[in-house]
Amino acid sequence: MLRNFKIKTNAPLIIPTVLIVFVMVLFLRCSYSEEQTVTKFTTLTLQDEFSVDGAPDSTLWTYDTGTGTNGWGNNELQYYTDRTENITVQNGVLIITANKENLNGSAYTSARIKTQGLFEQQYGRFEACMRLPYGQGMWPAFWLLGNNINSVGWPQCGEIDIMEYRGQKPTLIQGAVHGPGYSAGNAISKSYDLVNSRFDTKFHVFGIEWGPEYINYYVDDVLYHQITSKDVTGEWVLNRPFFIIINLAVGGDFVGAPNVSGPNETVFPQYLLVDYVRAYSYN
Repeated sequence: MLRNFKIKTNAPLIIPTVLIVFVMVLFLRCSYSEEQTVTKFTTLTLQDEFSVDGAPDSTLWTYDTGTGTNGWGNNELQYYTDRTENITVQNGVLIITANKENLNGSAYTSARIKTQGLFEQQYGRFEACMRLPYGQGMWPAFWLLGNNINSVGWPQCGEIDIMEYRGQKPTLIQGAVHGPGYSAGNAISKSYDLVNSRFDTKFHVFGIEWGPEYINYYVDDVLYHQITSKDVTGEWVLNRPFFIIINLAVGGDFVGAPNVSGPNETVFPQYLLVDYVRAYSYN
């Protein structure tokens, strides 16, 4: 059922055509009948349907703010905030907004949330229903980090990228793992091409099923990638509790900077929309 969907923000006025796009998007929201049928894990351990307007649920989510070290290690260009201009829940959808604005030395702002210290889980199923942005330099991600990152650092803590996406390639997403000996450019990864559609025009479910020696990657009901402990060249460190991160980066080594002029200029603001996030325990 279509519900009223209005953007509430203290940011500069959003033109009416943007509001129309958001209303139209609701027709493409993930309905219960569209959920993946391939799941093996069915006992919910985390469920956020973003049903309360305002800030994300503080019992589940906290924020990373600022620029991090070396642009969060990736030469990213945004300043992450916890402002409503960059992150809010409205009408059952989490909205992360990337704006072109100067703040504390950065030319862009956006948001990054995580469950660190609030929800961490070893193995099981993690999934999110999302509609991705479009444009050169847009880098949304749904990913996991080992809960020992503060003691052992990265990549020893391990990283599971459930979904990464280059905004200039709207039909492609990527899943990957990072660890000692297989990080950064040596990560174990695979792309998935969405035939006859785009990730910025409707919602899709991105998920993994994670066991002691493997990770299966899904888009909607398609299993497109499996990584096992035998595939990595170093230590398999994906065997401890991990926490969830969702963010929308601007620029960085993975995507390059936004286009600032010309026919392919990156239009701002850009939006990452999240219908729900769920986790299930390992059977």
